[in-house]
Amino acid sequence: MIDIPDELIATQYAYNGEAGRAFVAALPGLAGRFLEEWGLRRDGAVMYGMCALVLPVVREADGVPAALKLQLVDAETVGEPVALRAWGAAGAGAVGVLGHDPGTGALLLERLDEGRPLSGMAGRGPGAGGGGDGGGGGVPGGSRLVGEVADARRAVTVLGEVLARLAAVPAPEGLRTLGDAVERMLAAAPGVVERLADEGERRLLADCVAAVREVAGEPGDRLLHWDLHYDNILAGRVDAGRAGEWVALDPKPLAGDPGFELFPALDNLFDAGEVVWRFDALTEALGMERDRGRARAWTLGRVLQNAVWAVGDGERELAPDHAEIARRLLAVR
Repeated sequence: MIDIPDELIATQYAYNGEAGRAFVAALPGLAGRFLEEWGLRRDGAVMYGMCALVLPVVREADGVPAALKLQLVDAETVGEPVALRAWGAAGAGAVGVLGHDPGTGALLLERLDEGRPLSGMAGRGPGAGGGGDGGGGGVPGGSRLVGEVADARRAVTVLGEVLARLAAVPAPEGLRTLGDAVERMLAAAPGVVERLADEGERRLLADCVAAVREVAGEPGDRLLHWDLHYDNILAGRVDAGRAGEWVALDPKPLAGDPGFELFPALDNLFDAGEVVWRFDALTEALGMERDRGRARAWTLGRVLQNAVWAVGDGERELAPDHAEIARRLLAVR
């Protein structure tokens, strides 16, 4: 019997409504089905995020450790196996796909070392702010010990290396596109700006809108992860031949400009004083150091995207960390 974590139930009910309720109700049956069909036995405690239930398993036929991932198929998740296979074919450093059922979205993935997320290098354990659009969980004022900042910078450098490998791969046909997303954002932007309660935040978001308009005509064609924060990179396993590797997982893929990828690494493990350093390090890793204006515009696009969603849910102010990222990037010319 599979125990469904209360937190996963709550997020599914809150964000996916009736579809989320149906997904939760079907989970025990789905888990049982694929454990049997794919010849798997459970090998550890249930893991979960905002969107998925993950069972550590072993494939009985050959003893290979794996992870059975069950998630609701939607516009963000439907492209996951396509992206992972494209990155796998390119040797780009993403988790391997061992099996996929298109009808349910079930995935059998290579097992990574779930006890060693990249966030641990920065002195924060799993759940220190991951999930969603990068999560917060950082230091509001940026007052941290020198050693802690150095460790966090090491993690940013590793993330930049992973991101560069992923973004070097062209997006396969059929994925959702940044061009479509930005069209929707810009259409919603006037009403979102108007509904913010604070005049300063209205001006700030209007500046984000103006920056996005400047780059909207060239949305790009790279294969983007969209949610590459420090808990979505795990250490590879020795028994899988990936000792010493940092491996990306859990993408919400789309085709677009690599500049749209930077925001989660700025927001997750947030440190206001490190925003510009992280931005510069990541753009350098991507080879965008001579085109930081474009990268800044697309990062401000993520602030706009989050504001569109938040205001749509009834909020009337920007998330404080998101507003601070926008202010600091807009101050750099």
